Amino acid sequence: MKKLIIDMDDVICEKNFIEMVNDFLKTNYKEDDACSYYINDLIPENKMNEWIEFFGRNNLYEYGKQSEDAKVVLEKLNKIYDIYIVTAYVFRDDESLSGKVLKDKFEYLYKNFSFLNSNKYIFANNKELIDADIRIDDNINNLKGKAETKLLFTAYHNKKLTNDELRSNNIIRVNNWREIENILM
Repeated sequence: MKKLIIDMDDVICEKNFIEMVNDFLKTNYKEDDACSYYINDLIPENKMNEWIEFFGRNNLYEYGKQSEDAKVVLEKLNKIYDIYIVTAYVFRDDESLSGKVLKDKFEYLYKNFSFLNSNKYIFANNKELIDADIRIDDNINNLKGKAETKLLFTAYHNKKLTNDELRSNNIIRVNNWREIENILM
């Protein structure tokens, strides 16, 4: 079986951070309002301590939603690929909360994707260290490393990457899980 590594945030689930930030700030931001990869950059500096407390009291994975068709396509892929979920967990705004993030991620995956082997959840910020045949991620930097197929899942922060940029890095853009199914099945 070929080894397939898949990112979690903005690939398997989406809008978690923007919904949590909106709840905290009582705003109605859209992901496209973010000026960087980090949606929490929308939080004013003078509210950062409150944000960290709020984040620590709440579960990021109770916000947002599962990406459309993620579960049904993953169930199919799981029958023909050796699937690993490789996801970052260090909370940039306060690294001491990273253990909580790891726990919340594990519980989300275990509850919503029970057909996946929980021994194949890998929590790592440097995904380049993990070899795979196929990589799926929303961050082009996480597609570095060994893989014959690299799929960039479209997200708010990578929409401006051109086809030439992707082609030069041997990356294929995918916009949804059905496109992934068509490529990998």
